Amino acid sequence: MRIVYVLTSLGIGGAERQTLALADRMAQRGHSVALLVLRPQLAEEWPIDLRSLRLNMRRSPVSVLQGMARGRAFLHDFQPDILHSHSFHANFVTRLLKASLPAPVVISTVHNVYEGGWLRMLAYRLTDSLSTRTMVVSHAAAERYVRLKAVPRDKCFVLHNAIEVDRLVPDAERRQRTRAAMGVADEFVWLTAGRIVPAKDHSSLLRAFQKLRASHPYARLWIAGDALHSEFDRVSALAAQMGLNSHVRWLGLRRDLPALLDAADAFVLSSAWEGIPLSLGEAMAMEKPVVATDVGGVHELAGECGWLVEAKSPEALAGAMSQVMAASPEERRAAGRAARGRVTSQFCMDARINQWEDLYTKVLAGRP
Repeated sequence: MRIVYVLTSLGIGGAERQTLALADRMAQRGHSVALLVLRPQLAEEWPIDLRSLRLNMRRSPVSVLQGMARGRAFLHDFQPDILHSHSFHANFVTRLLKASLPAPVVISTVHNVYEGGWLRMLAYRLTDSLSTRTMVVSHAAAERYVRLKAVPRDKCFVLHNAIEVDRLVPDAERRQRTRAAMGVADEFVWLTAGRIVPAKDHSSLLRAFQKLRASHPYARLWIAGDALHSEFDRVSALAAQMGLNSHVRWLGLRRDLPALLDAADAFVLSSAWEGIPLSLGEAMAMEKPVVATDVGGVHELAGECGWLVEAKSPEALAGAMSQVMAASPEERRAAGRAARGRVTSQFCMDARINQWEDLYTKVLAGRP
């Protein structure tokens, strides 16, 4: 098969990493694979080895039209069987490209339970005929898009994100090295990871952590994530106002998440909305007890292997974090082992690649 994956950017995010992992695995299986990237190069991106073209689209009609022309020329040359796009902007542009390229099958993937307001949902609805299928990463997200009539029920299918468990193996020596390098000894370290954007609701996390420290003063919070967004200024100022600067570490963008997970004692996710959060799945694979808000596909991923609470409730989040810290070390280890077992059995990357390959074969054959 000849497959082109279309992404908005190659920024350091879960959807981007998931897409690139899928593209790499398909190339390894002998398929001809290429990437179309809508936006210009960012300061920090995932590395790629595949053939790619940047459309260099910016926020201007001329730039968009020029990018569309480059994209059409590339696709006429590559002659793909499948165009597989990911997230709103890439989904929308790919459907418009399809209008002038009758041959390729288009598969759209929605990575979040919220991809914008009514205008974007209308755009999905009006261009739906240009997409053969719309894949969604969680049942919760699928139900929402069907309810909003952004996607017809008979064209909306769920295929969960996968976790690369082979590269996520706990390492006791690495834990010791990383904790020493980070200057922690007996402190209980909570880690969260993800872009510092409103969707992750770091404000609620900081308020929960402030409450937690009243009963657990030796708790520490590490926050790993891209700090280039304006949201960082707001939440870091909030941490300072609450007197948390000596207990919270802003780690910025990190590429050593397995080492940080080894060093941490537990993982927390405070999101206001989600699709399937890869950072949570990676923490589970690293045998960490996890506390998370029950949004989007979080319950579908964590099952009964985590402490799930309502979103935007610092009190509930602090309570669950306190329960984890009050548990015995053996109870936390057992929770971590159960979490890794769930990810390994139900969210393994190799099994998911088989499902994607199967799906491509079916849609090319015109089968349901």
